[in-house]
Amino acid sequence: MTRQIVLDTETTGLSAEGGDRIIEIGCVELFARKRTGNNKHYYLNPERESHEDALKVHGISNEFLLDKPKFAAVAPELIEYLRDAEIIIHNAAFDVGFLNKELELAGHPPLQHFVACVTDTLAMAKELFPGKRNSLDALCDRLGVDNSSRTLHGALLDAELLAEVYIHLTRGQDALLILDEVQEGSGTGGARIDLRGFALPVLRASAQEIAAHEEILAQIDKASGGKTVWRALQSS
Repeated sequence: MTRQIVLDTETTGLSAEGGDRIIEIGCVELFARKRTGNNKHYYLNPERESHEDALKVHGISNEFLLDKPKFAAVAPELIEYLRDAEIIIHNAAFDVGFLNKELELAGHPPLQHFVACVTDTLAMAKELFPGKRNSLDALCDRLGVDNSSRTLHGALLDAELLAEVYIHLTRGQDALLILDEVQEGSGTGGARIDLRGFALPVLRASAQEIAAHEEILAQIDKASGGKTVWRALQSS
């Protein structure tokens, strides 16, 4: 099973190609879609000041970052942490663009060279909720994830929130994971699962739906010359 790393960054501005740099990286590890606590968090000296608009978003002052390590100093540790993992990012193109620029400046290959894949939760959300707002805050509200502590953007906090959002977005995978666990630990017989803990809703057909169904069955019966199996079973 592939490790998953939920990742977020904060930057001095919006353009990696224009010289903006990463000032914060937050990573939250998931295994079997559960948080492991093996997280990473870096503040970085970008060697330049943040744009005024960026400061309003993340609130990380230029003075605070002066004594922090440069990206090149933490790059080897970060690469090993991310190696072979699925990287989960909201609006992945933005963060991957910045990470690849930082990796390039530090003399390393791009992110895709050493990770398993990159999953964009913004693309997932747009597919699940077309036409709706799919920002991280909007998804937290829609999926019942508590984001009350998010007054400013912060890479580690946002990665923690995104991890919860991702788990909610992919909740349908739970059944597959249960099956995987049974198959992996079962040998021949497998572990028994108590299905009484699963509450499945029963949606009964309305009278109108039953009538429409009967009409279709009658049409099929007529088209087959009265040879349909269910009519014979009903009369037996």
